[in-house]
Amino acid sequence: MNPMNGSDFSRNRERLAPDFDPYGTELGDLPQGGDVPDDATTKTGTTIVGLVTEDGVIMGSDQRASLAGRIVSNKDVQKVEQIQKNAALTISGSVGGAQAFIRALRAETNLYEARRGEEMSISALATMGSNMLRGGPYFRVVPLLGGVDDEGGHVYSLDPAGSSLSDDYSTNGSGMQYAMGVLEQEYADDLTAEEGKTVAARAVKSAVERDTASGNGVHITEITRDSVTTEGYESFDELV
Repeated sequence: MNPMNGSDFSRNRERLAPDFDPYGTELGDLPQGGDVPDDATTKTGTTIVGLVTEDGVIMGSDQRASLAGRIVSNKDVQKVEQIQKNAALTISGSVGGAQAFIRALRAETNLYEARRGEEMSISALATMGSNMLRGGPYFRVVPLLGGVDDEGGHVYSLDPAGSSLSDDYSTNGSGMQYAMGVLEQEYADDLTAEEGKTVAARAVKSAVERDTASGNGVHITEITRDSVTTEGYESFDELV
């Protein structure tokens, strides 16, 4: 005789939610953006830029982090992080969310390379990054992705809604409106790497002059097919 008779089965089903699927996957609840008070979040404030040159990609970022946009909490923040040997991410928004996002993105690219024996293409990396931002708990993270593959240099603007937009140059952060004016005026298709560094530095400097959340120098990153190199400058005099 079956120990689970009809009445027992009916009573067990009554204890379950009406929409319970015994064959579906079981996921825990993701944290919501309101879990962390806005005034307790360390943000980069920030101005970040990226542009494609003849030799690769140049990225620039200021070095200031703030607490809720009111207090300078750190004056020497490197906002550009290497993801794989030919790609880097520069961040704006929540520092904690960005750090978690960078760790997860690196883990995925390392896994891809171990399985396939080659780096992920930059377009595929941008798609994966945008999917992770939309579906993952990386709140208030709005990065730029730059990289060089067999198709040339690429700059992608990503956002938490899941978009991935490619352009020859882009900017983000609280100082983006000031930086974009410089990029619009000075960008050209035939910029060399050194000329690109100058344009990126001028764009960040323009934002630093007017945006109180950006400042304390600039990091300039050069990305080629085989390397990511970042240098920090306390003054813009060497670059502009």
